[in-house]
Amino acid sequence: MRSQPKGETAGRRQEVAGARQWIGLSMLALPTLVLAMDVTVLYLAVPHLVADLGPDSEQMLWITDIYGFMIAGFLVTMGTLGDRIGRRRLLLWGAAAFGVASVAAAYAPSAEALIAARALLGIAGATLMPSTLALIGNMFQNARQRGTAIGVWAASLSGGAALGPVVGGALLESFGWGAAFLIGVPVMALLLVGGPLLLPEHRDTTAGRPDLFSVVLSLVAMLAIVYGVKLLSHGGDPVLSGGIVLAGLVAGTVFWRRQRGLAHPMLDVALFRNRAFTGALLVLLLAMTATAGTYLFVTRFLQGVEGLPPLAAGLWLVPSSLAMILTSLAAPALARRAPTRVVVAGSLAVSAVGFLLLALLDQEAGLPLLIAGIVVVYVGQGPIMALGTDLVVGSAPPEKAGSAAAMSETSAELGLALGVAALGSVGAAVYRHTVPGALPVGLPPETTSAVRDSIEAAVAATAHLPPALTHAVMASARAAFSSGLNLVAGIGAAVTLVLVVLALALLRTRTPITEPGPAEPTAALDQGVSASPVREPCDQIR
Repeated sequence: MRSQPKGETAGRRQEVAGARQWIGLSMLALPTLVLAMDVTVLYLAVPHLVADLGPDSEQMLWITDIYGFMIAGFLVTMGTLGDRIGRRRLLLWGAAAFGVASVAAAYAPSAEALIAARALLGIAGATLMPSTLALIGNMFQNARQRGTAIGVWAASLSGGAALGPVVGGALLESFGWGAAFLIGVPVMALLLVGGPLLLPEHRDTTAGRPDLFSVVLSLVAMLAIVYGVKLLSHGGDPVLSGGIVLAGLVAGTVFWRRQRGLAHPMLDVALFRNRAFTGALLVLLLAMTATAGTYLFVTRFLQGVEGLPPLAAGLWLVPSSLAMILTSLAAPALARRAPTRVVVAGSLAVSAVGFLLLALLDQEAGLPLLIAGIVVVYVGQGPIMALGTDLVVGSAPPEKAGSAAAMSETSAELGLALGVAALGSVGAAVYRHTVPGALPVGLPPETTSAVRDSIEAAVAATAHLPPALTHAVMASARAAFSSGLNLVAGIGAAVTLVLVVLALALLRTRTPITEPGPAEPTAALDQGVSASPVREPCDQIR
C-alpha cells in the first residue's frame, strides 16, 4: 500500500479542529471584545470627560478617534511583523502593552495625557487584532469550522463595539470615567497566562526582514488621509486639508509601488488581484464608516436629547448589541444556504432600512424610533462583518494569514475611524450651523459659545440658568442635534445602498459555502491543484 506523504498527513491532521482549538478560540475572543469596546466605551463618558478634563471640541474628537486611527495606521505593519516573528508572540507582547496603556489612560490627568494614552492603546491594539484573526485562520483550516470560528470572532468584535457604551454607562454610575479603561487589564492578564498553553505558534519561515521605509510610508499615508478628511469636515482650511490628504495619497502610492519591487514586501499586493478580496475590503470599509458615524450620534442622542443617565442609555443599546451578535453567529449558516454575495447584499439592504428610519427621526418620534432604527442597522451589520472577514482571510495562503487579517482589520478600523471623524464632523457642522439662529436673545456670551460648541456643552452650560430659559435653549440645541443625526443617517443609507450593488457585482460565487469533503487532499490544495469539486469559500470566487 502506498505510504502517505508527510505533508498530506499533517494537513489532514489539522483539517478538523479539536477541543483545544475551540477553547483557544475563547482565548482569542476575549481580547477582541475588549479591543472593540475601547472604540466606543467613551461615547457615554463624554459629558464626564468634559466636566473633569475640560477638553475643547477638537481635543474631544481626538480622544474619541485617535485610538482607531493608530490601530488602522499600524495594522499592516503589525500583521506583517506577526508573520515574521510569530503571531502568538506578537499577541502576547501586545497584551502586555495594552494592559499598561489601559492603566495610563484610566489615570490620565489631562486631555493631552489621555490622547497620548489612547494613541498607545491603539498601537498595542494593532498588535492584537491581526494576530487573533490570523491564528484563527491557522487553527481552523476546515472551511465550515473556520466560518463558524470567524463568526464567533466577528460577534466578539461587533458585540464589543456595541457593548462598549453599556459597560461604560454601568461603570459611570459608580466610578469615574477612567474605570472604563481598566476592563482590559484582567482580560489581558488572562491572555498572558492562558495564551502560551492554548494557542499554537505560527510564522512565515520564508519572510525577510521588515522594511522600515515601508512602515513609515504606510503610517504617513493612513494618518494623513484620515486627518485631512477630519480637518476638512471640521471646517478647516480646504487648501491645507486637501494638501494633507494629497500628501497621504502620495505616500500611499509610493508604498504600493515599493511593495511591488520588494523581494519580501510588507504587503503582498498580489492579493488584490482576487476580486472577492478587494470587494470584501471595500464593503467592510464603507459599511463600518456609515455605522460608526451614525452610532456615535445615537449614543449622544440618548443623553443629550433624551436626557438619560449613562447606565440607562447603555441599557437601551442592549437590543442592538444582541442583534449584531446573533446575526454574526448565524452568518456562516446563511452562507451555506445561499450565495455569499446574496447574503451580504441582503444584509446591506436591511441596514439601509435602519439608516432610513434614523434619517426620519424627530423629537416627537423619540426613543422608540431611535432604538428600532439602530437595531435594524445592526441586524444587517452582523453578517457583513462575519462573511466579509471570512472572504478576506480565506483568500490568502496560510503564510500570509497575518497580512490578510491585517488588511481586513485595517478596512474595518479605518472605517470606524473615518465614520467618527468625517461623519461626526459633518453632524457637528450641521449642529453649529443650525443652533445659533434658534437661540433666545439675551444669553450670556459664554453660554452662547458653549451651546454652539456641542450638545454636551449645552447641557453643562444651561445647568444654572432659570428653568424657562434652560428649556428654550435646550429645545433649540436638541432640534439642531437631531438635524445632524438625520443627515448622518441619510448619508449612511445612501452609502449602504450603493454597497448593495457593489456586493452583487464583486462577490460572485458559483455555489454556496460548503464543507470540504474528508477525502480532499490538503497537500494538493496547498499546491493550487483542486482534487475535488468542493472548494474553500474564496476558491469559489470568480
